[in-house]
Amino acid sequence: MTKEARIVPFKRSADLPLGAQPVVGLEDRYPSGFMDPLHAHEQCQLVLTLSGMMTVMTAHNSFILPPFRAMWIPASTHHQVTTRGTVHFHTLYIDNALRQWGANCRVFDTTPLVRALVGEILYFTHPYAPESREGRLTALLLDELDRMPELKLQVTMPKDPRLARICKAILSDATEMHDLDHWAREAAMGRRTFTRQFREQTGTSLAAWRQQARMVEAIALLEQGASVTEAAYGVGYDSPSAFSAVFRKIFGVAPSAYAGTRAAP
Repeated sequence: MTKEARIVPFKRSADLPLGAQPVVGLEDRYPSGFMDPLHAHEQCQLVLTLSGMMTVMTAHNSFILPPFRAMWIPASTHHQVTTRGTVHFHTLYIDNALRQWGANCRVFDTTPLVRALVGEILYFTHPYAPESREGRLTALLLDELDRMPELKLQVTMPKDPRLARICKAILSDATEMHDLDHWAREAAMGRRTFTRQFREQTGTSLAAWRQQARMVEAIALLEQGASVTEAAYGVGYDSPSAFSAVFRKIFGVAPSAYAGTRAAP
């Protein structure tokens, strides 16, 4: 006897019975180059990518979300999403009272169990009781999410619009090689003022910030199929070995750990 195909009941957030249940979900696809303008949700949001890649920009950070990773977005957090390649993803909206991981967004790894639980929640019928199968699976998912290791796939964005503009320019071209004096002039600041305010608002120097931004972009390139050498050149390094050393220092693994890993781990 063949198993009857199931249909995901919700495809758009406007269709979700938000408020009726503590956790509801949807499945969606965005085309390459799509931008979802700045917006926020009343509920906490869990986004799990299955293919393609997202860049998520908030007031304080710029994140990348590669395939098979997930992102926690607290309620009322304004964020903008852009896609790199066609993106297939699952989204859960989680009641604020059910689980709260603080006011900061975070990206984390996922396991086959977490991905299976998220996928199963998409098929839940509403309403359901907390002691039901649906309620128990939801509780298990939330427990498993507590165990997922956080991934530092972001850079901190400064609040000053002049500095934020500089950071966005650097993010748009990972191979740029302008020095500190150039960017201070672009921000209409003196060198010392630029250096002081940049560190105060990002917690690091411009050089260290740019290095982190390049490594985050390198992960995006590797996840999209680039070789280690291609990723190194793609983020402005002349030497793949020097690139690999910096990558390992920041992420604790060699870039080859990300190269060719687009299949589900």
